Amino acid sequence: MPQITVDYSAGLADDFDRPGFAKALHEATVEIAAAKPPACKTRFRRTEDIVVGPDAEGHAHVHVHIALLAGRTDETKARLTQAALELLRTHLKPAAGVALHASAEVRDLDPSYAKSET
Repeated sequence: MPQITVDYSAGLADDFDRPGFAKALHEATVEIAAAKPPACKTRFRRTEDIVVGPDAEGHAHVHVHIALLAGRTDETKARLTQAALELLRTHLKPAAGVALHASAEVRDLDPSYAKSET
């Protein structure tokens, strides 16, 4: 915990400082949601195709999913969501002419969540 997944358009690969974003988001998650630094885990998933409305060209998308153990308030989740969006603005500079659609969400992990370390 927390489990963070970032889906991003393939066309953003060269414009997105993913390691810098992950480190900054981990720091924000520790500060805002009282997570422990070694527990923060982020994976990035490159999305090859995106269609926005009728358009398959000229758009890029990033969506940040943050899953935490239950117990955080809605206010804490909203603050973390806003922090993720602000950090995207800092670590992502899409090419001119590309419409960027950025979104984020914070949710509780399912009660069945378990982890194993070896």
